[in-house]
Amino acid sequence: MISFPPRLLWLLTLALLVPPNAPGDEKKEAPAIRHQVVYHKKGRFGGWPANHGIWSWGDEILFGFSAAHFKDYEGSTHAVDRKKPEHHLLARSLDGGETWTVTDPSEKGVMVPRGAMLMGKPLPGVDIPPLRQLNEAIDFTHPGLALTFRMEDYRGGGQSRFYFSYDRGKNWNGPFALPLFGTPGIGARTDYIVNGPHDLMAFLSAGKTDGKTGRTLCVQTKNGGVSWEFVSWIGPEPEGYHVMPSSVRLNEKELLTVIRVSSKPLAAYHSPDNGKTWDLRCDAVAMTGLRSRTNPPSLLKLQDGRLAVVYGYRAKPYGLRASFSSDDGRTWGGEVILRDDGASWDIGYPRSVQRPDGKVVSVYYYHDKAQGPEPYIAGTIWDPARVTAEKTAPQQ
Repeated sequence: MISFPPRLLWLLTLALLVPPNAPGDEKKEAPAIRHQVVYHKKGRFGGWPANHGIWSWGDEILFGFSAAHFKDYEGSTHAVDRKKPEHHLLARSLDGGETWTVTDPSEKGVMVPRGAMLMGKPLPGVDIPPLRQLNEAIDFTHPGLALTFRMEDYRGGGQSRFYFSYDRGKNWNGPFALPLFGTPGIGARTDYIVNGPHDLMAFLSAGKTDGKTGRTLCVQTKNGGVSWEFVSWIGPEPEGYHVMPSSVRLNEKELLTVIRVSSKPLAAYHSPDNGKTWDLRCDAVAMTGLRSRTNPPSLLKLQDGRLAVVYGYRAKPYGLRASFSSDDGRTWGGEVILRDDGASWDIGYPRSVQRPDGKVVSVYYYHDKAQGPEPYIAGTIWDPARVTAEKTAPQQ
């Protein structure tokens, strides 16, 4: 008779009670890249998150986009019916971009679409509120802050405005007038860096001396948005356009912004002195599209210290790409293809945030055969620690 020590007998009994793993029972790692539909409606054109802005508070994410009416021009221009109204909407996720709900802020009388920047028509029967002067300082360090800059004319003329929220974009205050800063007009989009409770730098596009779009400038408020001052031009006045900056702080003194350029690249400009002066550091990306069909950047400072720039790719194969820098934007790695299944050039304008778990959520507008003819708002959740090693595009 064979006898076993009590502890060994207990382990043998446990082994008999717990069945071995069946094939396929192992926990699978989530894909490095996942795509989803945020907003798609038959007969509507979802577009241009980069014109609106994105904000995040942990796993809660909010961003804006346009919802116009779809009309097919067979690829010659944006597929928007110019004779029908255009809405400006907000999409919110409470679970890190896994699911989304969409609301219309114009129902509360704010962010009402206006001006020559519209691809469609203004909303019928909706009053456009007058611009006001802000008289009480905004607390830019409020935990629920969302701030957005909006424009009336992307071509370099007109007045811009801003709104702010203290409850994560559920209710908004505004519109408040933004100065012209001595330019023919300001085409503002949401790109800013908070320096302190009442100190904020914004990066805007302005009309050139000939009144055409455009060039990039840095402005600042030190009293919570009550007044603003011009800080600097970012680069010389270009022959074409240098617009739609996306900016990060590198350290206490240094800033980096990446700018959409009419001659195809995304240009990285560096400031060593908190925006007072700028130098062209390099081209972060050589090309985002053919001819005039370029795309704006979405720049992130990742948790691992690298920089990532995300952009729509408006040349075949159409899609969404990213590039990385490990040396504060001096050099950039090969392009990473996040997706390449686009059906036309009419895509992109991304905004991106990084979740607490390190994954990045990029939102943008997209057009593919799976969803039909209408461009829609898409989201891509991707892991920057894994994607760089898995799917890399050849250099152009």
